[in-house]
Amino acid sequence: MSNHPTPEAILQLGLGFWGSKTLLTAIELGVFTELAKGSADAATLQKRLGLHPRSAHDFFDTLVALGMLTRRDGKYANTSETDLFLDRAKPSYAGGMLEMANARLYPFWGHLTEALRTGKPQNEAKVGDNFFAVLYSDPNRLKQFLSGMTGISTGAAMAIAQKFPWKNYKTFIDIGAAQGAVPVQVAKAHPHLRGGNFDLPPVGPVFLDYVKSFGLQDRLKFHPGDFFKDPLPVADVYIMGHILHDWDLKEKKQILAKVYAALPAGGSLIVYEALIDDDRSKNAFGLLMSLNMLIETPGGFDYTGADCSGWMKEVGFKSTRVEHLVGPDSMVIGVK
Repeated sequence: MSNHPTPEAILQLGLGFWGSKTLLTAIELGVFTELAKGSADAATLQKRLGLHPRSAHDFFDTLVALGMLTRRDGKYANTSETDLFLDRAKPSYAGGMLEMANARLYPFWGHLTEALRTGKPQNEAKVGDNFFAVLYSDPNRLKQFLSGMTGISTGAAMAIAQKFPWKNYKTFIDIGAAQGAVPVQVAKAHPHLRGGNFDLPPVGPVFLDYVKSFGLQDRLKFHPGDFFKDPLPVADVYIMGHILHDWDLKEKKQILAKVYAALPAGGSLIVYEALIDDDRSKNAFGLLMSLNMLIETPGGFDYTGADCSGWMKEVGFKSTRVEHLVGPDSMVIGVK
């Protein structure tokens, strides 16, 4: 009987949104930030969070069962991971992207069937709004988004700082660096480097505040601009993370060609994403991210390392290589 198929894995995946929404709601309510102040029993925690008594106990115990909280002698506490990454008061807070996922993406993904049938985005565009225009016009929302990008980029940023041969270069520019996770990690690891962020003007204050918190304002500068319209700042190395997947194939190649033209001979481009494995069967996160681009953009999609290497060579890069970074993320390096 043990060799017979069971529906357990199917049901677990199909109902996975139960656990996901429980975690997202806990972040929204500030459960982990509250428990970072100290452990608490159910009644105390319920009162502090303003929850109704009916299901608060179930809610906290569900978080224990999901591995997001611990419980000892009737008192709940954060795990080491949730204490470090989900306490809003800590600089290591990685919940910004999850806050946005809860507020925006969760309802939009409810229209995945429609997106697959029509090929059209299911976000603010459905009512005539442009997500990025709305986002960049609201400073608070923009800061939340940029903080979220730091949360999903910091691990890759640390790996890029260690794995790329930075000793051979003097300057770098991160194109679309958001809050600045990659420039900060690279600058911290390599004191000889000077760099910066080339991004839309509203990003500037958020980037500069983040950089200043690390004491790197003398080595990391902000360069306002639009990479489709404006010239790129001069640098030995350009970096693009979670950028190319926003655009259709023609636009991807247009961006790569512009970067190639701006690089000096021997200069390098680092593109990092949750690259889909070349067999397109293992990196589920990368494939799900591509579906997210369907939800969010008119033509964006994620891609394999082989895809990106091919596009780089098509626009002129003499050599490329793919290297794994951390988790689902890898980088493609092109050398001019």
